[in-house]
Amino acid sequence: MPSITAIKPQKNGRRVNIYLDGKFGFGIDIENFVKLGLKVEQELSDTEIEGIVKKAEFLKTLDKLLRFGTLRPRSEKELKDWLKRKKVHESLTEELFNRLNRLDLVDDKKFAEWWIDQRQNFRPKAKRILNMELRMKGIRKEIVKDVLDRLKIDEEKIARELLEKKLYRWKNLPKLEKRQKMGQFLARKGFGWEIISKLIKDFSFEE
Repeated sequence: MPSITAIKPQKNGRRVNIYLDGKFGFGIDIENFVKLGLKVEQELSDTEIEGIVKKAEFLKTLDKLLRFGTLRPRSEKELKDWLKRKKVHESLTEELFNRLNRLDLVDDKKFAEWWIDQRQNFRPKAKRILNMELRMKGIRKEIVKDVLDRLKIDEEKIARELLEKKLYRWKNLPKLEKRQKMGQFLARKGFGWEIISKLIKDFSFEE
């Protein structure tokens, strides 16, 4: 059986490297290192090494996943995509998600609320666009509908403010072309014809 020939701390101070028969074997966090009582000259079977590595890999991945998951609200799809990008083994994903759920870090409703709030503060969009973006993020349609209905977004106010910021671009255009530009701009932002026609009419009276 392989035996531990050296134990060296990693630079981060939270993990150690275990060397088996003079070669690097695996890394493990300090907590499990102490719990397992690993020491130089200790022999480990292949089964024991596999179990230790799996436990160490789980905690290492959980630490990184927690940092990713606590930066801001995350959707379930974002977290699953992160696990795929990091090529985390399927045997670990269920328990990792269980841990995140126990910590209330998997919440599509909170993510949807955060996403809409960010959009409305920095890049205002119509409900239709917000709905499309959230659906692409993997949020179920009933959650999107519930959040959008509850937040009571004033689309007309948003559209008016967006239009006011762009009017200077079209001020010297003929009236018909100016109206076309206004309508096309609002349509690209996802606003419906009812709001578009009302605002074009309002701004026409202001000319």
